Amino acid sequence: MRDRTGLGHTPKVIRLKEGDNVAVALEAIAANTLLDEYNVTCREKIPKAHKVSIRPIAPREPVRKYGQVIGFASRGIESGEHVHLHNLAMGEVGRDYEIGRGPAGGRKKKTATFEGIVRKDGRVGTRNYVGIVATVSCASSAARFIADAFRGPAMTEYPNVDGVLSFGHGRGCSTVPGGEGLVLLQRVLAGYACHPNLAGVLILGLGCEVNEVGCLMAAMHLEESASIRTLNIQKAGGTRASVEQGIRIVRELLADADLARRSPAPLSRLVVGLECGGSDAFSGMTANPALGVAVDRLVEHGATAILSETPEIYGAEHLLTRRAATPEVGEKLLRRIRWWENYTRRLGGEINNNPTPGNKAGGLTTILEKSLGAVAKGGTTNLVEVYQYAEPVTAKGLVFMDTPGNDPVSVTGMIAGGANMLCFTTGRGSVCGFTPVPTVKVASNTEMYEHMAEDMDANCGTIVDGEKSVGEMGEEIFRLILDTASGKPTKSEHFGLWEGDFVPWETGPVL
Repeated sequence: MRDRTGLGHTPKVIRLKEGDNVAVALEAIAANTLLDEYNVTCREKIPKAHKVSIRPIAPREPVRKYGQVIGFASRGIESGEHVHLHNLAMGEVGRDYEIGRGPAGGRKKKTATFEGIVRKDGRVGTRNYVGIVATVSCASSAARFIADAFRGPAMTEYPNVDGVLSFGHGRGCSTVPGGEGLVLLQRVLAGYACHPNLAGVLILGLGCEVNEVGCLMAAMHLEESASIRTLNIQKAGGTRASVEQGIRIVRELLADADLARRSPAPLSRLVVGLECGGSDAFSGMTANPALGVAVDRLVEHGATAILSETPEIYGAEHLLTRRAATPEVGEKLLRRIRWWENYTRRLGGEINNNPTPGNKAGGLTTILEKSLGAVAKGGTTNLVEVYQYAEPVTAKGLVFMDTPGNDPVSVTGMIAGGANMLCFTTGRGSVCGFTPVPTVKVASNTEMYEHMAEDMDANCGTIVDGEKSVGEMGEEIFRLILDTASGKPTKSEHFGLWEGDFVPWETGPVL
């Protein structure tokens, strides 16, 4: 590590903003260690990535990190104390949303390209799959059986196709016709059926479900075509007959898919989903800000970046409303925040109770602290639109999609909305893959990156290690996005298919 203190040694902690009353441990610190830059002695062991007070904090006084309030002292905290669950708690935080106060303004558009797969209708993909989409849980096994027929040597005659995927799930019946739960599911299934990374799709239903094939097609304005085929298990004569018919249909779809070739496409056709999962305290200091730099570069080239996970911007939403391109965009975001407050209250939960045990072990104490780091993924440009879950994303620039914080559920919504590329930052380590979209995994710290090297695509721990700046890592991620969109396999793709990460958001009653 470089000496960033001017004191002739490498620092043990870092204060992220002038005025913060806590600093973050860059390594595990033993009790009685002197922090020279603050003239503070640690009263106890401070785990790596955790917070230490650098001045006394009175009971109920705001605790500040990133220059923002992350909670309140639940008791008096002395200088040099470990600040975490035992002495830091949530509380009411006044936020001035100042909608549109500080839009980033226009930026000079650039015109980079990537090697994409241009479909006949003009959509551009980054991968070339064929999919089987189940309308209901009862059709999920048959969908998987059809896909299983195309594993291994069966694909050798289709060298230009990345594989055959099945998208099964646990919903589709015993739900309210026209209700919120069914509408969300139908949006997801339609989004996958029309996804540019799927050259062709077989929509497979049972025949008696609420979300029957005809119901889905009509509600989502889908039409059967050369690339969208349908099959009803009951009409086909049962599981064996439908699997046999499905295999024949998929072979027809594969023959057409194999004709696809990559060609230069403008970067404006790239839609990148942004996700963080298994976060630690370094995520908001390294991986997320570096990804934010890459997002700014993408936006300069006319691409779209989707920020998501509404519960994980809670407490930091004012940083986004200030960047809203219009008052309407800012109000849309606040309406989704209020919806979540009501939703969690109705179910007996709290939106501010989001950090997982892994997050907490990694040094994150409150949802405010987690959110302030998560928002950094969105870079610094204007927020141009807000979408509900799985809605088709059409705007160019930074947008927000209302999703839960659960990673597979959140990513499923972004893919359904049209994301053809995904960047996933992680501090504790994540192994999700999210086909049919390539997923670039960005590690927040070197220790985890080296320990899980087979799963990680980029290491932002070099920022804390003093080897690279946030800007340098952001540029590296930007180049990695272009290479991946052009066909370079990600680490998760080397492991094979990851169909278990298809998880539509479940809301509404099961009847």
